[in-house]
Amino acid sequence: MLTWFVKNFLILLAKFVSGASVRWVGSEPEASSQRVYIANHTSHLDGVVIWAALPRNVREKTRLVAAKDYWIGGPIRRFLAIRVMNVILVDRDNVSKRNNPLYHMLDEMGDKYSIIIFPEGSRSTTGVVGEFKSGVYYLVKKRPELELIPVYLDNMNRILPKGVLLPAPMLSRVLFGAPIWYEKNESKEDFLIRARQRVLALKSFREYEENNY
Repeated sequence: MLTWFVKNFLILLAKFVSGASVRWVGSEPEASSQRVYIANHTSHLDGVVIWAALPRNVREKTRLVAAKDYWIGGPIRRFLAIRVMNVILVDRDNVSKRNNPLYHMLDEMGDKYSIIIFPEGSRSTTGVVGEFKSGVYYLVKKRPELELIPVYLDNMNRILPKGVLLPAPMLSRVLFGAPIWYEKNESKEDFLIRARQRVLALKSFREYEENNY
C-alpha cells in the first residue's frame, strides 16, 4: 500500500514540477514492444519525468537505467529506486569484463522490460546535447530487434540544473520521436551519429511548432 501511494504521488509530483506537455511524433505509446528510450540529459529529474509521462500500462513495463552510487546514496532515494520505480542500477565504479553494466541491463530487461537511458552519460550543463557514448550501440547490437525511441526533454535544465537541490516548477515538454533500429553491420560511429541526430530533430520540431503555431 505504501509503495502504491508513493508511486502515484511521485508521478503526480513529477508532472506538477515539470509542467510537462507530452507529444508523440511518429510513434505511439506501446506496451507490447520492447523499447529503448534514448533521451538528452540535463537534470536528475529527467528519468522520473520521462517515466511519469508514459501511460500507466507502458510505465509498468519500463525501467529507468541509472547510476547505482547516486540512487543508493540515501534511504529515500534507495526506496524510490528499488521499491517504487524498479530502477536498473548500474555500477559506474567497478566496471570490468565480469562486471559489465551492459550484461546487467540485458539480464534485467529480459524479454519483458523496456528501458530509459541517457546516451550522453553525464548531464549537460549548457543544454547542448553532447556526443553519445558507445554503450547504447553495444546494447542494440546484442539485441537488434529492440526499438529505439528518441526523446527530447525541453527546459528541464532550468527546472533542476546541475548542482541545485530543489526544483523550480515551470513548464517543460517531452517529445517522443519515431522509432529507429540498429542496421546490420552499421559502424559504431555511424549509429551514434544517427541516434543523436534523431534526438536533435525533435528539438528542431519543437522550435518549428513554437514559430508556426
